[in-house]
Amino acid sequence: MERGEWYLPSDAELKKQNLAAKELLFDFHQYRPSQVEEKRQLLQRLFGSLGENAWIEPPFSCDYGWNIHAGKSFYANSGCVILDCGKVTIGDHVLLGPQVGIYTVGHPLDPQLRRQGLEAAKPITIGNNVWIGGGSILLPGVTIGENAVIGAGSVVVKDIPANVVAVGNPCRVIRSV
Repeated sequence: MERGEWYLPSDAELKKQNLAAKELLFDFHQYRPSQVEEKRQLLQRLFGSLGENAWIEPPFSCDYGWNIHAGKSFYANSGCVILDCGKVTIGDHVLLGPQVGIYTVGHPLDPQLRRQGLEAAKPITIGNNVWIGGGSILLPGVTIGENAVIGAGSVVVKDIPANVVAVGNPCRVIRSV
């Protein structure tokens, strides 16, 4: 899975790790809004690494958690979904609008392979000082350069360079920052 090769998500060890993440996420969603420190501690346990002053608004969902590495002052608004079968690296001062999806995993185009339940994952990297507008989707293997702005509702299918505004489906650069 970590090498980007086809794998079976039904593998016993992966299912165990996914269940552990779901248990932590269940607890995260049960805390009262005022229980900020308790939520932060759960996020620290869930993520591979999480910088200071990072925060995620509930509801939040991920596959494993340990494959997510977020920098300081990272903020994800409500409804964020990170499918972290591949590594997800999020820089410092990154803002995610509501309902942002970060999907490292994909399925085979060949229907026979798809019926076998195979998946493959590619890492996603988001640079420092990036703002990703609400409802945007990042597909497997993309990199967003530092200081970039991704317009709401965009579908990012290829790398976006640093210091640009990019929008659309597929997402494309429209101007420099």
